[in-house]
Amino acid sequence: MKSAVIRQVKSMAMSCDRVGNLLLAKFSAHGANDALFVIPASIVFFLLKNLPPNQDPTLQPPPPGPQITQWDWDHPNIPRAFTVNCKVLPGRISMTFNLDVKPDLTLVLDRSNVELMRQILIAYSKDLIDLDA
Repeated sequence: MKSAVIRQVKSMAMSCDRVGNLLLAKFSAHGANDALFVIPASIVFFLLKNLPPNQDPTLQPPPPGPQITQWDWDHPNIPRAFTVNCKVLPGRISMTFNLDVKPDLTLVLDRSNVELMRQILIAYSKDLIDLDA
C-alpha cells in the first residue's frame, strides 16, 4: 500500500486541455516542489458541487500561482487523478487525490485557496464536458 504525500498549498494554477475532459493542475506548496497532475472533468464537477463558497468578504487572495508551460503539458509522466476524498477541517480543506503513477497526494488548502480553486473550476466548467449531466 502506498502512503500519501502531504503538501500545504501556497497557491495554484490550472489549464484546460483542448478536448474538454481534463484540467492540468499545478500546486505550489510550502517547503516542497510543485505538484503537477491532471484532473478529469468528472472530479472537477464533483468538486464544484461540494466546495463551499466563500462567506467572508475580507478573505485575501493567495499569492500568484505557479506558471503552467507547454513543457508541463508535454511532460510524459504526468499523473492522473482517479478519485478525490475531501475532509473539512477548521479553516481549511484536505483533499486526497488517488493518482495512477505516483503515491496518493493530500493537499491541504486554506480558505483562500479553496475559494481560488472554486473560482478556477467555475471558469473552466464551461470548457469541460460533464458526462453526468
